[in-house]
Amino acid sequence: MEVKLYVGNLAYSTTEKDLRLLFAQAGNVTSADLIKDRDSGQSKGFAFVTMGTQAEAQKAIDMFKAYSLADRKLKVNAAKPREERGGYQSQLSAFSPAGRAPKVNASKPRKEQGGYQSTLSAFGNGSSGPTGTRRRGGGQRH
Repeated sequence: MEVKLYVGNLAYSTTEKDLRLLFAQAGNVTSADLIKDRDSGQSKGFAFVTMGTQAEAQKAIDMFKAYSLADRKLKVNAAKPREERGGYQSQLSAFSPAGRAPKVNASKPRKEQGGYQSTLSAFGNGSSGPTGTRRRGGGQRH
């Protein structure tokens, strides 16, 4: 059974090939995945190495737990399963006082505000003012 290992505190210059060569000393390396920033492509300083068996994984942990690679002490341990990442609704629940997403009540009609005409009436009917009647075309009557 394959076992995935977390390898942390890597130098940014470390490559997947370097990891394969290093961990091959402990046994069969099924895969080595260096985690990179999706925008810049630069290493994030950690990787996941998958070993062929549980015994090989334990040997790799014991061999490389405080191993110095590129003047950095590695952190090696069994990888934990990835936590479920929520979508939009789970992000909303963080802001809700009851710990769940706020309800949106779409069944109630919105109260009519009277539209723009009622808003304009607060400023007059628009027919009187310093320039006289407003007309299309922008010019005044002669």
